[in-house]
Amino acid sequence: MTAPIQTLDYTFDLPNFNLALDEALLEGVDAGILPDTLRFWESPVRFVVLGSAQGVEDEVDTLRCGIDGIPVTRRCSAGGCVLQGPGCLNYALALRYDTLPGSRDLHCSYASVLDALAAALSTDVDTVVRAGISDLAIGGRKVSGNAQRRKRNAFLHHGTLLYAPDIQAIARYIREPEDRPDYRGNRTHEAFLGRLLLTPAEMRQRLARAFGAENNRDLNPWEQEMVQRLVREKYSRNAWVRRR
Repeated sequence: MTAPIQTLDYTFDLPNFNLALDEALLEGVDAGILPDTLRFWESPVRFVVLGSAQGVEDEVDTLRCGIDGIPVTRRCSAGGCVLQGPGCLNYALALRYDTLPGSRDLHCSYASVLDALAAALSTDVDTVVRAGISDLAIGGRKVSGNAQRRKRNAFLHHGTLLYAPDIQAIARYIREPEDRPDYRGNRTHEAFLGRLLLTPAEMRQRLARAFGAENNRDLNPWEQEMVQRLVREKYSRNAWVRRR
């Protein structure tokens, strides 16, 4: 019988450390060192996050970021560029493939996770639906973007839940993308992005219930050491952040 998914509610003060912890969770679960984990975090500061394959100048207004002191970072998964900060609750699922039936198939795993999220986040007022390949939307407006990274035994599915996003700041620092899902059309950030009418506490409870997560745990020494290593060797280096 598969052990229950454990929850980890942990936010670092520094942007790079938060990105490194998501990758550390994947490495640990894949190696059998860590249990299946549902993590929550919300950055106290704004910062830009590129997908692993995106070009910095293509996606980010680096001049404005530099003037305003907004860090530009890059995560380990693919997907689009986002602005992190207050009003954006993040979750990360690091799961063995055996935990979620059918998850070895990329499209099946996206469908399973996003359908569960949509059901969990829907209310009597708003119905959340899967949109495009990896988004959630309400009334055609995006309220969550998601991405994955996959290894031999486990995968990382993580995303951002927009409940009070600063859309003006998003428009200031992130360029209008060339690669757009069909449902976005030609809409600008301001016309495309929406928000969830739930509190962070409500979203945490709903997601934990949806994935059968329990037994809140603390960050352990292995994770702390791995995060430090990943920040030192990868996330703090221009060779990673500005690789494209």
